Amino acid sequence: MELKVFRDLLYAGGGCCTVKAEIPVETEILISDYLPQVFRVVKCFARPVVLQKQLQPGRLTLEGYIRCTVYYQGEGGAGLCQTEQKLPFQKTLELPAFSFTSWSAAVEGETEYINCRAVTPRRIEVRGAYGLVASVSTQCSTEAVTALSGCGIQQRQVTLRGVKRAAVLDKLFAADGAIPFAEPPAAVLDVSGSALVSELRLLNGKAVAKGEIHALCAWKGRDSAALQSQEAAIAFNQILDVEGLTEDCQCLCTAEPVGFTLAEGEDGGPGKLSATVMLHLRAWRPYELNCVADAFSTQCEVKCETAPLTAEQMACTLDETAAVTCSGPLPDENTRLLACFASFGPVGVETEGDAPVLKARVQVTAFGQNSLDEIDSYDKTAELVLPLSGCPAGELWPECWLSAESLQAGCTGGALEVTVQVRAQGAVLCRESIPCVSAVETGAPLAPADPDISLRVYYARQGEALFDIARRFHVSPGQMLEANGLEAGTQTLAEVCRLLVPGAPGN
Repeated sequence: MELKVFRDLLYAGGGCCTVKAEIPVETEILISDYLPQVFRVVKCFARPVVLQKQLQPGRLTLEGYIRCTVYYQGEGGAGLCQTEQKLPFQKTLELPAFSFTSWSAAVEGETEYINCRAVTPRRIEVRGAYGLVASVSTQCSTEAVTALSGCGIQQRQVTLRGVKRAAVLDKLFAADGAIPFAEPPAAVLDVSGSALVSELRLLNGKAVAKGEIHALCAWKGRDSAALQSQEAAIAFNQILDVEGLTEDCQCLCTAEPVGFTLAEGEDGGPGKLSATVMLHLRAWRPYELNCVADAFSTQCEVKCETAPLTAEQMACTLDETAAVTCSGPLPDENTRLLACFASFGPVGVETEGDAPVLKARVQVTAFGQNSLDEIDSYDKTAELVLPLSGCPAGELWPECWLSAESLQAGCTGGALEVTVQVRAQGAVLCRESIPCVSAVETGAPLAPADPDISLRVYYARQGEALFDIARRFHVSPGQMLEANGLEAGTQTLAEVCRLLVPGAPGN
């Protein structure tokens, strides 16, 4: 009788890696005529915005720009001022040459060093480097042996549960709105914000994402250098073409503001605010697949080759908020706080005790004016630690984004106190590898059973697998169940016992 081997496609976890690259930050920024001249440079920030990602065997190509923002103290009591410039880049990162059918790449990073100086009152020179960190995760379709038939074959099956990566989309879009001011601003120091997707509807090949962008503008009036703040909300409604997306997918969608522009309103009306937002959509489709983990025959010799199959599961989804605090003394106890910003380092998953936690570095930068009317920057570092409740142990891979929902800062008694409400949105994936049969080959027939022996006795240990005992004597597990009156479905023996082995071949 011929042995029949049945196979099916498994969407298995493929290669994963984290690679780093350095992008030079070199530019000269000319101060526009409508901005005050530079008295002294206070701080320079660099942040990447990745517009395109392309994965090929052995390399990941990234295209985008570095948003370089310089804060400086203006001449003649102009106070804190800001200017910025976008530096385009294209970077190819070398990767292991693994095969893949779907993939996702999260690109983060942090400034390695920045040297910024005023060459003239109207020209600033910036030299430095930004360190990109790209975390690449792939899936590959592979054939799995799902069933065997014929030749007296006996098989032990295992159910692999996982998710197929159905869709990955990163889309940049712009949304416009209005921001009211009590008076026309003389200068805008900064516009920052967060965004929330409040509704997501899935269709075949399309998704509709609705939400709101919350913007916070720091500005100065014409008659005062003191900073004022003004909030604004911009609604958005995006229709996305997403290949591979179906209504039964498990899906998450987050919105990340990457820039704001502000224009004057007409005839003294509200200012025109435009937000540039990166929309991150990820979709997975759950699956279950029965695979053959082990096999033997009651009629002939069988040689099995095994290989690990890796199922990628959804360990947990994230939409959590945590408070991060930091503090420290200031050089001048009379410092007056002007503004405060927060940025985040790469996200990772670590194990503390027996439980996994999400970790990221939080960098807080505060601007203050000391008793000599000089504006300085002060950096404080804290760590976000977010317990992943219900998340299993194992190889965990985060796909999430952090944003500052709110930031409270103050100077009391010469000390800076900052509390940042950090929101984490996304998912954590878990990989589990199980050895399964990859190839089966039948050999010589087994020797016939000894007619003088109708039953053998086997003394089994607690925890021993019934399938392993049956394979030792080349009888089916069903025969062992029936001969010993064991409950149907018994796989592991709960206690030491004596088993009868019926009609075993005589080898």
